[in-house]
Amino acid sequence: MIPFATDAQGRDVHRLALSGGGLSVDLLTRGSILRAVRLDGVDHNLTLGSDDLADYDGAMKYFGAIVGPVANRIAGARATIDGAEYRFTANHHRALLHSGRHGTQFKVWEVVEETADAATLAIDLPDGADGFPGNRRIVARWSLHAPATLRLELTATTDEPTLMNPVNHSYWNLTGAPTTEGQLLRVAAEHWLPIDDESLPTGEIAPSAGSSRDFRAPRPLTPGDPPLDYNFCLSQEDVDLREVMELTGGITLRIATTAPGLQVYDGRDADNAGLAPYAGLAVEAQRWPDAPHHPAFPTIRLAPEETFRQVTEWRFATT
Repeated sequence: MIPFATDAQGRDVHRLALSGGGLSVDLLTRGSILRAVRLDGVDHNLTLGSDDLADYDGAMKYFGAIVGPVANRIAGARATIDGAEYRFTANHHRALLHSGRHGTQFKVWEVVEETADAATLAIDLPDGADGFPGNRRIVARWSLHAPATLRLELTATTDEPTLMNPVNHSYWNLTGAPTTEGQLLRVAAEHWLPIDDESLPTGEIAPSAGSSRDFRAPRPLTPGDPPLDYNFCLSQEDVDLREVMELTGGITLRIATTAPGLQVYDGRDADNAGLAPYAGLAVEAQRWPDAPHHPAFPTIRLAPEETFRQVTEWRFATT
């Protein structure tokens, strides 16, 4: 571990430098943030990060972090678990977004293990924290593998029925240009979730075919055409690891995941962080948003006898 900074609460934050398989990666103990990803022979960072910890308290609060325990949105900032209603503090219109002001992205994680090419970080969340039931432990194992693959295994346990949907919230820009314009995106999704004016799923599971959100064949990214902040539906449940997305811009990034959904956000508000609008494409492997209010969506309920497990790989190659 390498000292990085002291946060506003006086907590020490460290940097973990991993290398192997053709990649070099920087992690922060704050939020288990993926701060930098470099491919051997390429001189620019492939993900959006900052050298200033204060940025992660502001407009970059989700950049690269593991957001949890429940990422994305819960309508009405309330949910029912096994017949009991739980209320949260709304922070996005009337909804809960990314677990609120005290999510895992804002906490300093424990380093359980660190080697040259892997690191395991963990966070314990007490029963009732931010309204969620259960004493919970979330573990993130990062590891590097040849050829040029970054792997994240997320696991979580609880001692009471609870909700669990942690995600990595990294932004990607493969060319090093100010925006992702012109980079080619492919998403292997037959359906996507339309949203209302509060960015909440309407409940419709819409076919990709014939829609502006059809990225089954590679398409160049054009800022705002279409606007992107949607869950792409990959499956109805967790499945074996499979490639679901490809982004190409001189370098090719292929994303494989076990998750049933993929949130893709165009980064149009990146100017709030001092970057250009559309500076990076945020991609979050996840279970579908607002699942407690939509029985047809994959569940995010986690029981004491279960272990949440999700694996995502980012596979890089020069083109």
